[in-house]
Amino acid sequence: MMRSAWLDPVREPTRRLSPQVLAPLAVLLVAFLALNVAIAVLIVSGRLDGHWYDFRDLGNAVQALREWLDDRTADQPGWLSDLLGDHWLSYIVTALIGAIGILSFVGVVLLVLIWVERRLIGRIQVRRGPNRVGPFGLLQPFADAIKLIQKETLIPRGADRFMFYLPPVLVFIPGLLVWAPVPWAPHMSYLDINVGVLYLIAISSLSTLAIFMAGWSSNNHYALLGAMRTVAMMISYEIPLSIALLSVVLFTGSMQLSEIVQWQADHNMWLGVLMPLALFTFFFSSTAELNRTPNDIAEAESEIVAGFHTEYSGMKFGLFYAVELGNAVAVAAFVGTFFLGGWSLFGLEEWVPPYLVFALKIAAGYFVLVWLRGTLPRFRLDQLMMFAWKYLIPISLLQVILVAFERSIFEHWDVPGVIPLALFTIVNAVFAVRIVRFWARFLGYRPERETLLAPTLTRSVGGLQAAQRMRTVR
Repeated sequence: MMRSAWLDPVREPTRRLSPQVLAPLAVLLVAFLALNVAIAVLIVSGRLDGHWYDFRDLGNAVQALREWLDDRTADQPGWLSDLLGDHWLSYIVTALIGAIGILSFVGVVLLVLIWVERRLIGRIQVRRGPNRVGPFGLLQPFADAIKLIQKETLIPRGADRFMFYLPPVLVFIPGLLVWAPVPWAPHMSYLDINVGVLYLIAISSLSTLAIFMAGWSSNNHYALLGAMRTVAMMISYEIPLSIALLSVVLFTGSMQLSEIVQWQADHNMWLGVLMPLALFTFFFSSTAELNRTPNDIAEAESEIVAGFHTEYSGMKFGLFYAVELGNAVAVAAFVGTFFLGGWSLFGLEEWVPPYLVFALKIAAGYFVLVWLRGTLPRFRLDQLMMFAWKYLIPISLLQVILVAFERSIFEHWDVPGVIPLALFTIVNAVFAVRIVRFWARFLGYRPERETLLAPTLTRSVGGLQAAQRMRTVR
């Protein structure tokens, strides 16, 4: 059987770089290696530790600026101190620097992730994704933004105009505020408060009201139904999410995010390894809070068009879409902070800037979210709600009880910490496997009694039949 010509691979001639190109590249490589050797010498000698020019922690430079500003305002009049306080200038300047840093990070990330997510999902679905606007489609996010800005924003007849305008703005505020207590390095946090876990739970709950306002004010039954679905889902999954974080707080003994990361760095133990069931509960509940696949119930197009933002067009819809991407990155940051050691990586953060380590963990968490979106189908609403109330909440409560016992043993057992942590890791892993299986059977799940249906449609007219025909042609 002859092979078709189009099946033969096209061999391109090998290309070699000219000496004019190789010489500058070699110089750049040598300079890069020399720079890294110099940085390594400075790190080993300790000359960078704690100084403002220690690039491993940008919080040192901000702290030096704060002290310098405090010295400048030390001789201010007494009435000004009584009115504004002793450190008013350093407070304002450092707050502006942190706010600009968060805004810049979120803005750049949103532009980049629009392209990244579409390209990744395209690869997962065996297609290219955006590749026309700019090299490799890199300018596609700018083209989308210009298109959305130019589109007309329509308001449904009978809608509440004021309430209709508010949600795209209100839903964006929690997406920025949640980044405040996230520690990027030991001294690099905008709002390092001792109730950081409670702060995150409270702030993340604010978007529920904005989503309900969007659905109700649209004067559209599909939008209202989508909003009610989303509100019910978010309220339901806040419970197992909070219980999972309660396990983290119990074992580390702190609600301060920097202390939680420091505990993992001190013990060289990731809480995700120590408590895998809490990690799964938090991650799955977060996907429901994000309204992302497989929990994007509010966007079931065959049932309710596009959910609570059905009537929004133009840049108002663009804000909802941007908030979804931004919240996905925030969830990846929370997973990295609570369960993957945050900015620490078993001592590597002494050589590599901790914020780069943390950024890599955020990228890994976001990749998993995109992977799920491009792979899994969505659940039905009844399945999703039942999974929260009948499954995740009971086993999460049992997990908290087990963690409380383990924490008590850890405090009173006078042995090196690695021994109880190793034992707790094994116990929690076995507990997670056993309780998941036991509770599923307790609720009536019997997979051995179900008959598997053969994929008759795909075998007769689908991809397998087409592949067979291609082999025959060859």
